[in-house]
Amino acid sequence: MVATLDQFGFHHHLAALSGPALVMFGSVDCGGCRHLKQVMDAIAAERRDWAVFEVDAQRDAALTSEFEVFHLPTLFLFMAGEFHCELRAEARPAAIIAEVEQALLRPAEEAP
Repeated sequence: MVATLDQFGFHHHLAALSGPALVMFGSVDCGGCRHLKQVMDAIAAERRDWAVFEVDAQRDAALTSEFEVFHLPTLFLFMAGEFHCELRAEARPAAIIAEVEQALLRPAEEAP
């Protein structure tokens, strides 16, 4: 299941994690976001060792601005509570899982 993060608990929740975390910035009135949320639900069920979150980009505009989110949905990878990279993969569980595994082999990028 995809948990919801807001601007008040975002950094605290991620800092408490030791493994990979996927964070999707989306909106309830975005069709692509609704589809990606279903994909994220499937990933959460398959990869129980990963944390999977969503942020409502409209409600939590401070986070949206902090991470320079300009299009929805946007998917970020965090590792051990630290920003790792923005993910760009087809919205299918297998594609996103493969992209995460490849991204974790590369050095972390600087947070936006």
